[in-house]
Amino acid sequence: KGVGYGEIMFSLSYLPTAERLTVVVVKARSLQWLGDKTTGDPFVKVYVLQNGKKVMKKKTSVKKDSRSPVFNEAMIFSVPAPALHNIQLRVTVAEHSSDGGQARSVGHVIVGTQATGKALSHWNQMMSALRKPIGMWHPLRR
Repeated sequence: KGVGYGEIMFSLSYLPTAERLTVVVVKARSLQWLGDKTTGDPFVKVYVLQNGKKVMKKKTSVKKDSRSPVFNEAMIFSVPAPALHNIQLRVTVAEHSSDGGQARSVGHVIVGTQATGKALSHWNQMMSALRKPIGMWHPLRR
């Protein structure tokens, strides 16, 4: 379905014994590129934000020439259980620049306790089903 800048699917799971938050970036679809381009070279960056500051980040590999890339890449962050209540995840789909310039953001979604709607629901489902990966599609915003 054609929504704004596209959508991304990822799963969240938290392993309390290891204090490990796992984000699996599954895939994206219907990505809308800047300018008149029909395709681009997307990758995904996941930031852990604490009090609005980026404290950790990881990124996927770049998928060449795709509007609906499949990543299937897991990112593991060490997050102590008490910190889960004041962190947010910012999942950004960006476009790799072939000329070595700055990557441009296609859109992002923020999940965590301060999120709203579907993003908050995804976070809460993860918190209530520990150790189990919870996957969900999210629309991208700019």
